[in-house]
Amino acid sequence: MPSNGPTDVTNPAAGEAEQAKAALKNAAKHAERSFVDAADQAREKLTEAAHRTEAAVREGIETLRAQSRAYTDNASEQFDVAQRYVVDRVKERPVTATLAGIGVGLLIGLLLAGRGDRR
Repeated sequence: MPSNGPTDVTNPAAGEAEQAKAALKNAAKHAERSFVDAADQAREKLTEAAHRTEAAVREGIETLRAQSRAYTDNASEQFDVAQRYVVDRVKERPVTATLAGIGVGLLIGLLLAGRGDRR
């Protein structure tokens, strides 16, 4: 009868070690695939979010431009009306307009001079 020495004990252990090694490699490959898939999904979602954010910012800028154009046009129109009003009043009463201008200038000068003395 052959002896049941260390070779009989090592062979089953070696077989189990090989099975464990194969299972570990399989688990590592599965984990790697899962990680790659998760990274790809995350990249896709981030790309989609970036596109949505870019579209929202673009839309906001266009809205702001449209509103600012309306405000600019309105302000320009009001400035033209005010300018015509002032020109008409100066033409109607040039002496009164000149005296009013001098008075306003004097008042501003006094206010600025008084402010300089307080320093």
